Amino acid sequence: MIQAVIFDMDGLLIDSEPLWRRAERAAFKTVGFELSDEQMYELIGTKLTEVIAHWYSKYPWEGPSQKDIEALIVDKLITLIKSEGSMRPGVHHALDVCKRAKLPLAIASSSTNEIINTVVDSLKIRSYFDYIYSAEHEALGKPHPGVFITTAGLLGVSAHDILVLEDAPAGVLAAKAAKMSCIAVPDPETKNHPFIQIADLIIDSLEEFNEKMLAEIQA
Repeated sequence: MIQAVIFDMDGLLIDSEPLWRRAERAAFKTVGFELSDEQMYELIGTKLTEVIAHWYSKYPWEGPSQKDIEALIVDKLITLIKSEGSMRPGVHHALDVCKRAKLPLAIASSSTNEIINTVVDSLKIRSYFDYIYSAEHEALGKPHPGVFITTAGLLGVSAHDILVLEDAPAGVLAAKAAKMSCIAVPDPETKNHPFIQIADLIIDSLEEFNEKMLAEIQA
C-alpha cells in the first residue's frame, strides 16, 4: 500500500529541460564544442557532474576544469529559472491529490540543492514537501537507485510502499531498481524509450493523475 510519494523535479515539476539545454550549450561552447538536442537527451535526468564527465571523456578540452564548467552551467541555469522558469501543467493538481490522501511527499532530484531550492521557491511549492533531497549527496546519480533509497529512509517508509513520479528514463529505471512503484510522465521525445516502458503507468501530463490511479497503484 502506498504510504508516501516521491516527485522528481526537472521536467516534471518545472519545464526546465529546455533551460538545461541552453545552459549546457552556453558552457560547453566556451571549451569549443556544441551539443545537439539528441546528445543531451541521451543523459536526461543524470547528475550534472556525471554529464560533464561523460562529455569530457569523449571530447577532452584544455583550460577550464570540469568544476568550472559545472559552475557555469549552474549559474546560467539558476538565472534562467528565475527569469523564465514555468511550472509544468498539473503540478498543483497532483500535489493536492497526494495531500488529500494524507501522504507525505518528497522531492528526489539529480539537481544540486542550490538548483532545487531555486525551483521550489520560484514555483512557491516548498510547503507541500516533507523532505527535499539531492543526488549530489550520493556517490552515483540516477539511474542508480541511491537517491530514492536515501529519500525513502528520510520518509521512514519501505521502498515497496512508495510511489515515484518521474519524467526521465534514468529516473524511471532508478525508481524500479529501488523496488518502488513508478508513474512516468515523459517528454514526447522519450515516451518510447525502453526504460520509460518499465513504469507501472505512463501518462501524458500530471493533469491526468487522480485518486483512482493512486488507489490502483496501491492495490
